[in-house]
Amino acid sequence: MRLFGDRVRAAKTVLWNGPMGVFERDAYSSGTRGIGEALKECTSFGGTTVVGGGDTASAAKLLGFADSVSHVSTGGGASLEFFEGKLLPGIAPLLL
Repeated sequence: MRLFGDRVRAAKTVLWNGPMGVFERDAYSSGTRGIGEALKECTSFGGTTVVGGGDTASAAKLLGFADSVSHVSTGGGASLEFFEGKLLPGIAPLLL
């Protein structure tokens, strides 16, 4: 966890998709909580942090770091495809 946290805190841009464990259960939430704390620090140091995916967005809200990151999106797979540069069906008509 420390290695992930160190990398996240030092990054300029972080895209996080998928919680680190069963965040809904306190005994298994430390990974997700740790990454959330690292994202908060990264954002406070001027980094851009994006939380993507329904489960990860829920974790951000439940664990209290949703308001401390740059953006929270419930789009999981679609968000990843967007960042890959793929043309999404809902966006394609807007580009005409």
